[in-house]
Amino acid sequence: MTLITRKFFNSAAVLAFAALAFGSSAQAEGNLTVYCSVQEEWCQSMVNEFQKATGITVAMTRKSSGETFAQVKAESANPKGDVWWGGTGDPHLQAAEEGLTEAYESPMLAKLHPWAVKQHETGKGATVGIYLGALGYGYNSELLEQKKIAAPACWADLIKPEFKGEVQIANPNSSGTAYTFLATMVQILGEEEAFKYMKALDGNINQYTKSGAAPAQAAARGETLVGIAFQHDVITPTITSNAPIKNVSPCEGTGFEVGSMSIIKGAPNLDNAKKWYDWALTPEAQKLGAASNSYQNPSNSEAPIPREAPKMADIKLIDYDFAKFGSSAERKRLLSRWDAEIGAK
Repeated sequence: MTLITRKFFNSAAVLAFAALAFGSSAQAEGNLTVYCSVQEEWCQSMVNEFQKATGITVAMTRKSSGETFAQVKAESANPKGDVWWGGTGDPHLQAAEEGLTEAYESPMLAKLHPWAVKQHETGKGATVGIYLGALGYGYNSELLEQKKIAAPACWADLIKPEFKGEVQIANPNSSGTAYTFLATMVQILGEEEAFKYMKALDGNINQYTKSGAAPAQAAARGETLVGIAFQHDVITPTITSNAPIKNVSPCEGTGFEVGSMSIIKGAPNLDNAKKWYDWALTPEAQKLGAASNSYQNPSNSEAPIPREAPKMADIKLIDYDFAKFGSSAERKRLLSRWDAEIGAK
């Protein structure tokens, strides 16, 4: 076995990208700025491995999806970032519609699951799916027992009087998770009934957080009884800290996210942005999620689904309309109505 072959087996992520982007040539050079909208540990792991693979120096900023969308839009006249990686697909689609992101046809598209390719098609090539995750909530089983409350199983349970002050969710303006929840309830109940539900739920909310994963983390620590979040974010603390948090797939059905990636229009380091994009779609790069305790379903069909990930086939998923709820007009309208009728505490 040659030295090159041994290195391949010892560092699959590095050389898979090298083979894809550079063949047998020397490592690349230059800089890249990545806006990351998943958990910090996963963001940093992606940056570290990409830098090892390419020699490209990466500056990374971690913010929630809604915050990153706002930043990309604010900087559109003079872009500072190159790639927006991760976060719910709706704001990525809005960015694509508003011309804030760049169309790109990666050679990796043929390796992706249909739902990831559909996201690319819906965004007219300006975004792509990188992972799949179902919405739900988690409750702290120890607190539930102490308070002698029946375990919730449905969305309707969370507006019961016994959950007053016991529920936490993010602000949909800053969090893609919370916007997915808002759009999900509109699709399940119809808009008028959904806003009645949201107002009733508001009476039980103890805090609107900035980050979508924060409510699940708070429930795991016993700071709130229930945290509405993506189910992979509920599962993570049960694995990392053996937290007494139980994952719920609501009985009425639930929405889901197609976590996405986009190249920012006018990216100062466009060539390096494309290198990141291609590398991030490889199985080796997508394995870094589970290695960082993030348990989404990866978009590359050759990447293994983490055994800890929620079983999508066992969850009652709605037919989430990404084209509608990722559109600029609909997203702005729903967020404006939420601000006017509910608002964050």
